[in-house]
Amino acid sequence: MRFHVTSAPLGLLLVLAVGPALAEPLSGPEIKDRIGGELVRLSTPYGVTLPLVYRDDGVVSGDLSGFSVGAMLAPREEGRWWVKDDKLCQKWPTWYEGRTHCFTITSLGPDKIAWTRDDGLSGTAVMGR
Repeated sequence: MRFHVTSAPLGLLLVLAVGPALAEPLSGPEIKDRIGGELVRLSTPYGVTLPLVYRDDGVVSGDLSGFSVGAMLAPREEGRWWVKDDKLCQKWPTWYEGRTHCFTITSLGPDKIAWTRDDGLSGTAVMGR
């Protein structure tokens, strides 16, 4: 009996610790519904929060003009976004050297997502205006 009493809290802690990691990635239609028309504040591994607007027409716009890093890149840019194979893909004219990147998106609640880029870079984002 004592074993069950002491192991229950440990089991609960393990479930709580790994629970978000077990969340399923969003499907293509879920990504479109969740991202389309939204302002997404992307938290990057570099300590910068990048505001991106994903319009329903497939245009994504970003604005780095308020950050010192904006001087090294085009401070504002509009690119394209789409969903392919249950991943959010985007391509910018000059940002990221114009390369296409695709992201697996996982829900972390009603206004937060986790993202993992095709090269393994990952982070979170907060949704909403």
